[in-house]
Amino acid sequence: MGNLVAIVGRPNVGKSTLFNRLTNSRQAIVSDEAGTTRDRQYGKCEWCGHEFSVVDTGGWVVNSDDIFEEEIRKQVLIATEEADIVLFLCDIKNGVTDWDMDVAQILRRAKLPVILVANKADDGRDLYGQYDFYRLGLGDPYCISAATGSGTGDLLDKVVETLPQKKNDDTEDGIPRFAVVGRPNVGKSSLINAFIGEERHIVTDIAGTTRDSIYTRYDKFGFDFYLVDTAGIRRKNKVTEDLEFYSVMRSIRAIENSDVCILMIDATRGIEAQDMNIFQLIQKNNKSLVVVVNKWDLVEDKSQIAISTFENAIRQRMAPFVDFPIIFASALTKQRIFKVLETAKQVYLNRKSRIGTTKLNEVMLPIIEATPPPSIKGKYIKIKYISQVPDTQIPTFVFYANLPQYVKEAYRRFLENKIRENWTLTGTPINVFIRQK
Repeated sequence: MGNLVAIVGRPNVGKSTLFNRLTNSRQAIVSDEAGTTRDRQYGKCEWCGHEFSVVDTGGWVVNSDDIFEEEIRKQVLIATEEADIVLFLCDIKNGVTDWDMDVAQILRRAKLPVILVANKADDGRDLYGQYDFYRLGLGDPYCISAATGSGTGDLLDKVVETLPQKKNDDTEDGIPRFAVVGRPNVGKSSLINAFIGEERHIVTDIAGTTRDSIYTRYDKFGFDFYLVDTAGIRRKNKVTEDLEFYSVMRSIRAIENSDVCILMIDATRGIEAQDMNIFQLIQKNNKSLVVVVNKWDLVEDKSQIAISTFENAIRQRMAPFVDFPIIFASALTKQRIFKVLETAKQVYLNRKSRIGTTKLNEVMLPIIEATPPPSIKGKYIKIKYISQVPDTQIPTFVFYANLPQYVKEAYRRFLENKIRENWTLTGTPINVFIRQK
């Protein structure tokens, strides 16, 4: 079960710097992909064998020139609803501001651990400022400098010590977990209700604390899986529903705890920035994907051309990962609901598929021979042997070469495409590594 740590605080206290400091230990996960403005706001941090997710709430403030205090207050509320721990960041050079007092009041009421962090303690003289922070009523401040990293070790020790102990959820291993994700009002609850139907008694809900995802066991019509629910089974929050940050915080949990994500898109609105945010989360966590275009019953033009245009638009936005199924459905009229489940099940099986080494080499080596990697500085790159790594989370292939460092990303993508052409791996991400033979 992934733990979630949220960083809150007013603008310019160094939230992003601290976020980068915490997540950079695992640079691979936070990638700077172009076109994902709010991409930097979510990453993973590993410390002493514990891994947790970090969310920087700063990236969601609308219009940073005149910060809407109301917006930030809403975010603090959401963070306390959704996260396991809140890091409340203040600026030791400025001391306690009225705004800090306001936020502290919200945090004192929250029923979750809050760690007070005084940032920008860059030299010893700054430390005298720490006593001012006791009046926030949140315990001892941790003095750190996110820029230089001083004090962050002690802070992480405290975070790891405070993280809730993992509860053993009663979900059995080997049963796939499907998460239904998407923006608010796209029809997630309707889809889940359409799956579950009236036969609610076949369905067992396994709930952890409020902050855990709720697993619903679905066991009929030859299917057996858990639905990881983000949607409407939990109480509607006090916070306004349309807040983008809210749906992202909600999705993180469900995506991390699932195998296959069913991403819902509103047919009447097309692909929006927020759909892309959630797609980025799915990709970062290496989850399999089924895209469901919901509310298809409301679209007037259902011709094949309209369908193709819509599909192409979706794949273009989500490139380079384009090998995933798209289903046009309606949760309301239950049109193609069954197809969604069948596809999700198939995608899950694709995720678990193993390809024999002999077969891999028989098919792939001639392809590589016909189009070898381009030579660099007169050096020829030879790929001699291919195998699939057993027991990985997603299908992982290793190509053994004499000069792996010269194989470019484009060629790696070419290899991935060829694997996809020859074997059915639709909907699931795959890893391609080039190693020294």
